[in-house]
Amino acid sequence: MNATKKDTVQYVKNQLATNKVWALKALIRIYQENQTADEQAAKVTSHDNGIGFSGCDAEFLSSLAEQYLRRGNLSDKQMSFVHRKMPKYARQVIAMSDASKLDAMVVAG
Repeated sequence: MNATKKDTVQYVKNQLATNKVWALKALIRIYQENQTADEQAAKVTSHDNGIGFSGCDAEFLSSLAEQYLRRGNLSDKQMSFVHRKMPKYARQVIAMSDASKLDAMVVAG
């Protein structure tokens, strides 16, 4: 049985809002893979390419991603912001994921 697109999006949003590992991996992957080098350097979103952080999140989430890459950890307060912000990037996470593995996770619950 395959999960519906709606079920998959909801599952990923829930994981990003509650699961530290999911949220941090998504933060780092979007920062490293979907933000361009010039966007990373300036901590802004300057290309309208439909991926990466939104304009209002770019500076803050880029800063958190860089801190995590440097220190290997974020404070509880910082993690609460990551959990609050990352669900809006669920579709990018889905696009970067192995579809069959993700489908299996959604079906398993």
